[in-house]
Order: sequence, then structure tokens, then C-alpha cells
Amino acid sequence: MTFAALKLIDPLLRALQELGYDDPTPVQRQAIHAVLAGRDLMAAAQTGTGKTAGFALPLLQRLTMEGVVAPLGVRCLVLAPTRELAEQVYTSFRKYGAHVPLRFAVAYGGVPIEPQIARLKKGLDVLVATPGRLLDLLRQGALTFAQLQTLVLDEADRMLDLGFAADLDAVFAALPPQRQTLLFSATFPASIRTLAGQLLRDPVSVQASPANAAARTVRQLVITTDKKSKPDLFLHLLRERGWNQVLVFAKTRKGVDQLVGVLQQEGVRADAIHGDKPQPARLRALERFKARDVQVLVATDVAARGLDIQGLPLVVNHDLPTVAEDFVHRIGRTGRAGAAGEAISLVCADEVELLRAIEAVIRQVLPREEIPGFEAAHRVPSTGTPARAAQPAGRKVSSKSAPASKPGVKPVLKPMPKPPTKPAFAPSTPRPAGGFDPATPERARPPKRVPQGAVVVAGGRGAKSAAKAAAKSALPAPNKGPTRGRKKGSPA
Repeated sequence: MTFAALKLIDPLLRALQELGYDDPTPVQRQAIHAVLAGRDLMAAAQTGTGKTAGFALPLLQRLTMEGVVAPLGVRCLVLAPTRELAEQVYTSFRKYGAHVPLRFAVAYGGVPIEPQIARLKKGLDVLVATPGRLLDLLRQGALTFAQLQTLVLDEADRMLDLGFAADLDAVFAALPPQRQTLLFSATFPASIRTLAGQLLRDPVSVQASPANAAARTVRQLVITTDKKSKPDLFLHLLRERGWNQVLVFAKTRKGVDQLVGVLQQEGVRADAIHGDKPQPARLRALERFKARDVQVLVATDVAARGLDIQGLPLVVNHDLPTVAEDFVHRIGRTGRAGAAGEAISLVCADEVELLRAIEAVIRQVLPREEIPGFEAAHRVPSTGTPARAAQPAGRKVSSKSAPASKPGVKPVLKPMPKPPTKPAFAPSTPRPAGGFDPATPERARPPKRVPQGAVVVAGGRGAKSAAKAAAKSALPAPNKGPTRGRKKGSPA
């Protein structure tokens, strides 16, 4: 099937031809038809499958064919969780709409708001925005939604992960109830399904690929090492394997800056993207990386979604993400649109549980490798088999015991260890007569020394009476001699 078979108008087909796009992807084939028909849509697809074109192309066609925008008006609103993704979606609308008479703009924080307000005065056919900056514009009266036809939530799961739930509720309250709503999400947890139930009306559901699946064209590898060895190992691999362009993900902003500092000291052209960087600096770093002026771009998960880098050959996870699903988005920066790519993760022993969670999400155990000279002193445990369940405290079942599944056969129990000869007592507890703690089980008490010739009662019926009789017979007859002739230690 070609794009022409999807009944797109000529200006859009010409733009696609100039971009070198010939055949639509599965998600595009399903989404374009539904959006053109005016249906609400709930779509999931692995990253890099072209879902932006899946909603941008049909919306551009409908906006071109259906009227003109008024001043301060917005006809199509696209919400994105990060500045980078908002910028990417805006750029895609401009590319696909190069030959249609429509106005586009993007709005996000970290940059002055005045130019964004100026763009809104004449009205916009498409506004791509982050939720926080959109609310700022609404409160300043810079736009209205009286003409809104379509709302698009791109990467809706990420917006909820980043804590935008309250901002989204405020935005939804300002929108007209009669509209088309398109919800795109990489994962569909319960929170997203609840949101979809509130916003969508009889939606078309699109599942172009298994949830949380990485592209098959991406070769994945784990290299085990120690945490402190990661920067040196990365430098070794960078030089040894001749990497010309690599996107590196680190867990924290501080970790990003530290790695960039190490690389720059070694003469490597490196730059950083993270939340503490001003937006112009982030965009400048990305453009330099795309232009190959920067060899290594180090980023936090702020760049895990929204970076569309043509032909990126390699992604390296210097640190594993704390959210397993973010791993799929990280490595999805390579192997896009059917191209081949590689994803390498440097993993230390402290990250084995993160690795186990990632492998559970992607449903595969990743192959491992060790680099001579960088072997892990603290071995990274295997994740290929499930961990053995811990046995409960207390008695242990002997491995030589009969199986409990056989009827009438009880397992052999090992005796509990004996307590110390001199049990400890709490300071407030008086030592009881007899020299042992009455709370101690009888079988655990130390045996008493029995004087030679004494009568020992083993127990049983009448044992108490027999003991009394034996004790009475051992007493001397009354008034038969002075007490001083009694044996020392005998009863008085």
C-alpha cells in the first residue's frame, strides 16, 4: 500500500515524496484512515514506527479542507510531555505541511513567553505545547479554544509519569466537549485506560506492535563491569570500536555532567542535555549532534522520548533507567523506520534488579559480554533463571525427608538449636527460682544434675503421688536423734 492509496491530497503526497517516504508503516495505515473519518483514536506502537505522521498527515488534510482559523484561535492542539518531543512534533508538522497554507507554532517553558504570545495573535491551525506553558498562555488570555476541532495527547503515559495529571485536568476543563480526541501512548497502564475512558468516545483502537517491544532491527548487548570502571570502559569502547556518533544515557543530571567532563578532558567532542540546561542550550546541543559537530551526546531520560536523529547508529546506556519501560524508549532512538541500530548497556552488580525488570518488560534475556581488563570484580548475577524463594524462618525441612506430597508421610524436622547455657534476662525481669527462664521451652532447658541414689520420676499416671511417697520415706523418723547428726544437704 502507498500513501496515495490512503487518499491523501496532492500537497501532502508531494511533501512525502520530497522527504523520501514511499510506503506507510502499519500504525500509519491504521491511524490515517480513522483520523480522516473523524473518529476518536487510542493507539499504541513501539517507538520509531512513524506514529507522528499517523496523526499529523490526516489532521493537516482535514485542516486544509475545513475552514480558516480566527485570531487567538487554535484548531488543533497537540500536548507533549517534554520540550524535545514538542519541538520534534512541531518540526514534523512543518515538514509534512510544507505545501499547505496553514500556521503552526510550538510553546514550552524555559524560553521567553512573549514570542509565543505574538504567534498566537493571528490564530494557529496547529499548536504543539507542553501542559505547563499552555496553562500560562491560557491564564494570560493569549488564546481561546472556541474553534478547537482536535486534541492530540502524544506520549500520554509519560505525561502522567512526570506529574502532569493536575495540569491536564485544568486543560481539559477549558476545552469544548465536542471534539475529536487522539490518544497515543507507548504503554497502557490502568491510569491511561481510565483517562481514555473519560476523554474518548467510541474510539478506534490501534495496536501496531506488542507493547514495550524494542524494534527487531536493534541489536542489544549487555557489557558487565564495575560501577567505577564505566567511564574508562566507555572511552575504551569509543576508541577501540571507532564510534563516530553515539547517544549516551545516564541516570542523573550530575552523572551526565561528570561523564561529559571526563570525555572533554580526553579530547572527545561531547555535549549534554538534561533538565538543568536552558532550552536554547539543549536545542543547540542537539543540532550540533545531528550535524556531527558533536561526537557524543550525553542525556538523561528527558531525551528518551522526542529525539528523532536520522540514521543514529548507536545508543549506550551508561546507567540503566529506574523505570524499565524507559529502556525501550531510550534504545528506540536508534533502529528507527526499519534501519539497523545497536544498543549497548554497561551494567554493574548494583543494577541487576533493574536489568531483571527490563528483561521482564521486553520479554527476553539480553546477551552478555565482558571486555578484557574491565571485568567486574563484583560479579553481576545471572538473570536468566528466577530467583529461588527464601525459606521461612524457624524449622527447616531436611533435604533427606520424604516428600510432603505423599499421603501419610511427615517431613523430618531438624531440632531447633539449643539456647546458651546462661540465658539472658531483661533487666526488669527478676531471675526466677531454679536458674532458668520459665519462657524457655522444656526441651531447650539445660538438664539438671541428679544426686546419686535419688529417685527420678519419669512421669505418667500417679507419678506425683509416687514422688511424694519416695520423699517421705527418705525422711528420718521424728524425734529419733539430734538434728546435728543429719547428713549435710538432707531435707530438714
